[in-house]
Formats: sequence, C-alpha cells, structure tokens
Amino acid sequence: MLELAFTHRSFAYETGISTTNERLEFLGDSVLGLIVTEELYIKYPDLDESRLSPLRSGIVNMRALADIARTLELGQYIRLGKGEEVTNGRDKNSLLADALEALIGAIYLESGFAQTSIVVNNLIKETLESAMAKGAGLDGKTALQELVASLGKGTLEYQVSETGPDHDKSFTAIAVVGGNNIAEGSGKSKREAEQSAARASFEILRSEIE
Repeated sequence: MLELAFTHRSFAYETGISTTNERLEFLGDSVLGLIVTEELYIKYPDLDESRLSPLRSGIVNMRALADIARTLELGQYIRLGKGEEVTNGRDKNSLLADALEALIGAIYLESGFAQTSIVVNNLIKETLESAMAKGAGLDGKTALQELVASLGKGTLEYQVSETGPDHDKSFTAIAVVGGNNIAEGSGKSKREAEQSAARASFEILRSEIE
C-alpha cells in the first residue's frame, strides 16, 4: 500500500505496471478535505462559512500540501519515470501534493478515519496556524481589492494560465495591480489559484505600508 501511494503514472507507464497512486490520491483528497473541514468547524465555532471556506483553501491547496510533503521528505520516495526524473519531478508541487494525498488515502484504508484524523491534524497544525496569521480566514480577493482601493493603486486583475490534461489540471494566477505583477499563486482550480495570488499580494502590499 505504501509503495502504491508513491507510484507515479510516469513510472507505471515506463515499467508496464497497471497500478498508480491516482486512485489513492482521489480517496486521500476527499479524506483530507473532510478532516480539515471538521477541524476548522470545531476549532473556530465563531467563523461562518464565508470565512471557513477560504481558510480551508489556505490549507488544502497544492502549494501548502507540497510544503508539508517536503517536511516529510516524501520526494525521495516517489517512484518516477525517467522523464520526470530529469525535469526535477521530485520537487514539483503537483507531484508532492499528489503523493501526500495518496499517502493519506493509504493511511485511511489501513487504519480508519479516527487514526487518519490524528495524523492529518498533526501534519497541518503549523500550516493552519500560519494561514490564520496571514489572514487566510478572510476572503483573499476581497481583502486585496479593498487594500488596493484604499492605497489608490489603480486596477486589479488576475492573469490565469493552466497546464496538464483535463482530468488533472493545475492553474497559476498572477495578481496584477496598476499594470504591475505583484505575486502569483497556484492551485487545482482557477478560484484557488486566484485566492492564493491575492493573499500573497495582500501580504506584499501591506508590508510596504507598515
């Protein structure tokens, strides 16, 4: 099960095996989302859905999950094809995030929901605290729009690009203020990428006036 969790499709394609970590990733993504949602619901009883949702997105997104995977040094265990190896696949955000979700799926199948919750909550503790400190409990795009307006910085827009096949797309957004690129963010949806870019830009612009 552990070996399967780290088997990328590039490795399966080159070696001719029929199984990859994609099904475990699919399962782990749902399990992770439920655990994080439950933790936020219990930990922050005074926050409504409009604040809980972006806070969850501040934790369950590709970049945050990849950073957690790096702290566990998961990259060294991923079974990759030669093509991914030569393009530094072991440090790609998308591959690391997928491997972490697949690992969570494997833990769930082996140990059940209660034990997986303990593991996940330990893994996300610092990420959650950091997200709260950065104001991830607020809608990033709204917060940035209000800051830009108060500073008289001009127009705010997002430039979004996408990569990957239809079933596994990754999005990158750049927040552009007054014609200047401020910061970028990434995610598995356009909204997630824009929110990530907005929060990063908010921090940059706010630091300039402090």
